[in-house]
Amino acid sequence: MNDLRSPWFDRIDPALPLAEYPRPQLTRRDWLCLNGSYDYAVTAADAAAPAAYDGKILVPFSIESAASGVGRALQPEERLWYHRTFTLTDAFAGKRTLLHFDAVDWQCTVWVNGVEVGRHTGGYNPFAFDITEVLREGENDLLVQVFDPTDAGHQQRGKQILQVKGFWYTATSGIWQTVWLEPVTPAHIASIHLLPDIDKGTVTLDVKHTGKAGSVLTAEILEGETAVFSGAIDAHAVLPVPQAHLWSPEDPFLYTVRLTLTADGETDEVGSYFGMRKFSIMQDAAGLPRLALNNAPYFQRGLLDQGYWPESQLTPPTDEAMIFDIEQMKSLGYNMLRKHIKREPMRWYYHCDRLGMLVWQDMISGGKPLNPILAGALPNINVHVKDNLYKSFNRDEPAWREEFKAELFELLDQLYNCVSICCWVPFNEGWGQFDALEIGKAVKAFDPSRFVDHASGWHDQGGPDFKSVHKYIFPIHLPTARRTAGRPFVLSEYGGYSAILRDHVWNLRRSFGYMMFRNSETLSAAYKKLHEKQVAPLIAKGLCATVYTQVSDVEFEVNGIYSYDRKVLKMDAEMLRAVNRLLSY
Repeated sequence: MNDLRSPWFDRIDPALPLAEYPRPQLTRRDWLCLNGSYDYAVTAADAAAPAAYDGKILVPFSIESAASGVGRALQPEERLWYHRTFTLTDAFAGKRTLLHFDAVDWQCTVWVNGVEVGRHTGGYNPFAFDITEVLREGENDLLVQVFDPTDAGHQQRGKQILQVKGFWYTATSGIWQTVWLEPVTPAHIASIHLLPDIDKGTVTLDVKHTGKAGSVLTAEILEGETAVFSGAIDAHAVLPVPQAHLWSPEDPFLYTVRLTLTADGETDEVGSYFGMRKFSIMQDAAGLPRLALNNAPYFQRGLLDQGYWPESQLTPPTDEAMIFDIEQMKSLGYNMLRKHIKREPMRWYYHCDRLGMLVWQDMISGGKPLNPILAGALPNINVHVKDNLYKSFNRDEPAWREEFKAELFELLDQLYNCVSICCWVPFNEGWGQFDALEIGKAVKAFDPSRFVDHASGWHDQGGPDFKSVHKYIFPIHLPTARRTAGRPFVLSEYGGYSAILRDHVWNLRRSFGYMMFRNSETLSAAYKKLHEKQVAPLIAKGLCATVYTQVSDVEFEVNGIYSYDRKVLKMDAEMLRAVNRLLSY
């Protein structure tokens, strides 16, 4: 187990880690956090539930992580078991009880009091089971079994791998986001969608609930402490937001929403929020297509953000750790983060919403890695392959493709209300890519209010909304008009300039980077030169957004703005701010 740690490792509460309310986009007053110490065991695949356990594991940290207290890999032929007991509070009396898992990688089966209550497949999306009928007074028993083959399987797993190397990272198996219980009335609000329209001065509210005919739904919208709307509404409602206070990274103002469902003499109350903002493409005075925010061209200065931590892999160690990354990148002059083939806890998006950080959200990649010709050689000579060659892209099984699409649209639905998300990215660098044109159009139809980068970097299929270029090592050039086909040009990955900091590196001997520099001074000078000589001059010619690699080092990969432990800013801060001032219209 590697001993590199961030400053937040020692701030993890072993009694109740990550205890903050896990879903700020749809809140209820009462809930019960089930994070903490569980019994765990690793067994053979065909073994029954263990009679004895191997020890304790700290949930929600993966078994591979130091934060979990275990630090061992789960093999494809093994099964991981979790066990704990819980006792409900008085708030659950007379209510339905929902058991939430915000992420379990990859397949799991759940029992409560010896009764199977549900199964789930998919390592990144949240899910819940209604466990009301199997609960008993006093102590209740929770048992979870997990199967995760990592890269021995076909599933969506991002950069997780069993044999770690280069830009492939330690696996995250089992429970890796918050587990919690929620009491709800039999008739309750299940989900909401919020869609602002700054041109009309309205917000569209779509509510799904379990109430029957005769149920009464009311809404209140507040601008600060002032109600701008209050009254009864239908499940689909277009509500006024007069003289709207617009949201932007410079002014991340959020409206408060309160919803009440009254049915059969009981009331369900939930809270949410939204920002009045608009993402669109417009032409500038020179006729070039530009990304726009609130009807004005807006240059997006971004960073690739993989969201890994040395002690806890995909799971942020604390809420404060999430905030640190966002605040530090904003203080350096960046206004966008590309969340790279990972779905964060919902609190991370909330912090981006309230702090003012735009987000490009990647779908999680799956399938086997591409062969070197498709993965590297052809893209670097601008040869794009049709992605209906399913076998070549390792997506030859129809069930694998359907699974990807189902999980993609679950992701879009779960994150729909996140104000900061401005772009969906279904595919990255050809990994598991298939039918990207059709899927890009389907994503755009599902959510016309945001941008779509249908095939980030390689194997462009001419889909919405960008000509998206990745460029490492080689010089950065403006794409031809034929290749942009009228779409905005975005530099969606580039740079990757690297430096090894001896006391802040995951593995000194095996560190990896695209271009290596000896120290902070030479790294900073190279970054400045890259942007002054290659990147900034392209803005006047059509460049609309940049995504530099990356926020922090990740394991063997040492190309971060920050070291992996977040203890050292590897470049000069004033230089970064000055360069970011150049990256604007």
